[in-house]
Amino acid sequence: MGPTLSGGDDFGLDVRSQRLRLQRRLVRLEGQFVPLLVTVLLPILLLPLTASHDGPGQWLIPLLFSLLILQSIRTLPVLKPSPSAAALVTAYRVIGLVALAGLWLPLLSHGWPNPFVRATVMVLSTSFTLTTSLRLVQLLARVPRVNAQVMAGAAAGYIYLGLTGGLVATAIQVIQPGSFNLGPNATNQVLLDRLTYFSFVTIGGLGFGDIVPTNAVGERLVILLSVASTLYVVLLVGLLLGRFIATEQLEFEVEALVDEVEDANSTIRSRLNAGGPDRRDAPP
Repeated sequence: MGPTLSGGDDFGLDVRSQRLRLQRRLVRLEGQFVPLLVTVLLPILLLPLTASHDGPGQWLIPLLFSLLILQSIRTLPVLKPSPSAAALVTAYRVIGLVALAGLWLPLLSHGWPNPFVRATVMVLSTSFTLTTSLRLVQLLARVPRVNAQVMAGAAAGYIYLGLTGGLVATAIQVIQPGSFNLGPNATNQVLLDRLTYFSFVTIGGLGFGDIVPTNAVGERLVILLSVASTLYVVLLVGLLLGRFIATEQLEFEVEALVDEVEDANSTIRSRLNAGGPDRRDAPP
């Protein structure tokens, strides 16, 4: 009777097969990083157009953030095969879709129905973008290789962080008016555009001082943004760089092994040529 696998061997094979399936899923998800980068860049580039309340300015904000929410949901599926992970992802998607629907309320109702609805939509939107930023970092930390698409995902994560800061600051200003002194240009920009600019100035460490927090809540947001942006760059870039070096080293070792196998004078080539059925198993 041939040898059989023990329970521990079966468990080890199952764990390895799960890891291989996860790595294949992560590799397939690489194609979503570039569209995510595009959709997260569009609000940054086109928000100044929303200052005009006629023409495209009316529907530009809900359209841009709808595209961003949908692409974020596509990029961040369920990775762990567990009921709790599936439930969390389902809640994440529901929050995103409810926030998406709420963003269209001002256009469909010719303005916000009441301040409470506006504050609720802002809270849901910021919760979704904040969760997306965290899930994107977790996804990038698990990718098995580093290439141009993964780097696009890392860039999207950094821009997502700045956009999230702008949404959080806008929600704070809506819920508690006067939390930020918006400066002299506030009348020429919508609130979201102005505070998104403030968020990127903060995470970039520029600190122009044209927009400043006026209470403890705004000051704590500035602290969190500064710390989060620094940690993002240090930790994620260091992780991706280390993985890139490890991938390059592995490819170099594989190429060296192939070259040695193809060399007629190498010991590995001679062993392969002398290989074949084990003579001990041959019939007498």
